[in-house]
Amino acid sequence: MDFHQNLNFIIEMLGTIAFAMSGSFAAMQKKFDPFGVVIIAFITSVGGGTVRDLLLNIHIFWMHDLTTCSIIFTTSIFSMIFKSLEKNFQVTLFIFDSFGLGLFTIIGLQKGLNADLHPIICVVLGTITGCFGGILRDVLLHKVPLIFRKEIYATACIIGGTSFLLLSKYTDLSNAVTKILTILLIVIIRTLAVKYHWEMPKFYIDKENSKLK
Repeated sequence: MDFHQNLNFIIEMLGTIAFAMSGSFAAMQKKFDPFGVVIIAFITSVGGGTVRDLLLNIHIFWMHDLTTCSIIFTTSIFSMIFKSLEKNFQVTLFIFDSFGLGLFTIIGLQKGLNADLHPIICVVLGTITGCFGGILRDVLLHKVPLIFRKEIYATACIIGGTSFLLLSKYTDLSNAVTKILTILLIVIIRTLAVKYHWEMPKFYIDKENSKLK
């Protein structure tokens, strides 16, 4: 493998670990048994990538390489062992989910670029790859997915993906540096959004006045 292939592989593995940890801790919060924890970890890790590959009409990445499945299983087991030392599930879940979001956004974006798709579609693919595993996780855990709540979530992917394309086109930064900066930007946006309560506008129906507010 050349440098770029190695970097893409590392990003994909780190993203898989991050989302597997995120899914595992979310399942343990709901007091799932070990089998349930592994299943939720698996779905969180491969959900976005599976939808992306189906849209691109290419082989689904995890079905042709047991490395991904092995990493998810190992990470899930580690998470269950680590659980006894972990005091704050919510903080841990947030950290891993944020890094998984950034890492997987880059993976999806790169897949779109490799397929010579329009930049906007590439950003959409990056957002799907980053967000869809979390959507499936939350639905299975009977929670309203983060992407549909007021938190900055998909917006961070869109800003990060757009920044990656702009940095790639208008700067002399290497591809590796651009990817790392984009991942960090997405994580920072998520962190600041939660810390300072940045929110997207929310809409609801006023039952009394029947107005959209």
